[in-house]
Amino acid sequence: MSEAETVIAEGGAATVEAPSVALRNVTKRFDDFTAVDDLSLELGQGEFFTFLGPSGCGKTTTLRMIAGFEQPTEGEVLIEGENVAGTPAHKRPTNTVFQSYALFPHMSVEKNVAFGLKRKGVDKDEIGERVAKELQRVGLAREANRRPSQLSGGMQQRVALARALVNLPKVLLLDEPLGALDLKLRKGLQIELKQIQREVGITFVYVTHDQEEALTMSDRIAVMNRGRVEQVAGPEEVYDRPTTSFVAGFIGVSNLMPATVSAPGQVKLDSGPEVSADTGALGPGEGCAAVVRPEKLRVDLAGDAPPSNGTPSVAGVVESSVYLGTATQLVVGVGEGVRMTVLVPNADESERQSLPGGGARVVLSWEPEHMHVVIDKDEERDDGEADDGSDGDE
Repeated sequence: MSEAETVIAEGGAATVEAPSVALRNVTKRFDDFTAVDDLSLELGQGEFFTFLGPSGCGKTTTLRMIAGFEQPTEGEVLIEGENVAGTPAHKRPTNTVFQSYALFPHMSVEKNVAFGLKRKGVDKDEIGERVAKELQRVGLAREANRRPSQLSGGMQQRVALARALVNLPKVLLLDEPLGALDLKLRKGLQIELKQIQREVGITFVYVTHDQEEALTMSDRIAVMNRGRVEQVAGPEEVYDRPTTSFVAGFIGVSNLMPATVSAPGQVKLDSGPEVSADTGALGPGEGCAAVVRPEKLRVDLAGDAPPSNGTPSVAGVVESSVYLGTATQLVVGVGEGVRMTVLVPNADESERQSLPGGGARVVLSWEPEHMHVVIDKDEERDDGEADDGSDGDE
């Protein structure tokens, strides 16, 4: 059984529920440029699934192929088990919410939300009930008679969401919908959006380059790089156990220490000692990178560092110390051009004042279980750095 399939008991018999969305060996080329390269994924029913990656990685192109705005060069796109490759967007059981709200300025909020239902010929009374329900869901029941120009950006995005949900799509596609909003409003809407998704129970497919946004809302995340998926996993696994140096470096702030596998279960840090680690399928002599997140590091002045007692550590020099409000960020050079970022919570003012400043010699240490080994690979390909025009706004 695939990861996205679910076994459901019906009258004592077990049946397998098909994935909500399945991509099978999907490739998209624009002339001689490959935007998406042999992508295969399955998205479960009612899942909040996020495509995450930098500009040009292929995430928006993938979303557009699910929506029907682009057709795959090769492969199949299945929604509820039906291959929709070649089916135009308006005939697919999907709706899309874009970063640009695309609302009709001359229509009221209520009429904007009702527009799709009227085009489908839905009964007037049913339209009224469904529109009222969705406006209530997104907190805009009192704004029904106002026009988009009279609303804030956050309210306008809620209207766009209600307009999509009112059509009862099997899959809702969201392309950077919060990207144009200010930080505080964006954080608030992240929580609201996840709550709405749980309430309506349909599959959400979300595209973003914002790592925090993906970690906050997603059931699973696909981290993309140059048209390929590097890792698919839940937020905690992607953050704590990345599989490649790209994922480790893209999700949050990472400390990547170049290393070499010296023996099964052992790695030699280029700038430090040999330490025990889960080397997985990597063999002796293979290059890798050891990852330790900034909040997992302990910093001590070189003369004050306690005995290691088997705790891994590296020596270095503080290059900068920056106050961030809730934490202080130290950047420590440990040789060979490697810099380590340390985040120290500002829980106690006296402790903060005693933190080492620029030029201080320090020792960084961490618990063995907080270090994770990833494949250190360079996936540069000849197909260039940028994606096609449809993905260029990521």
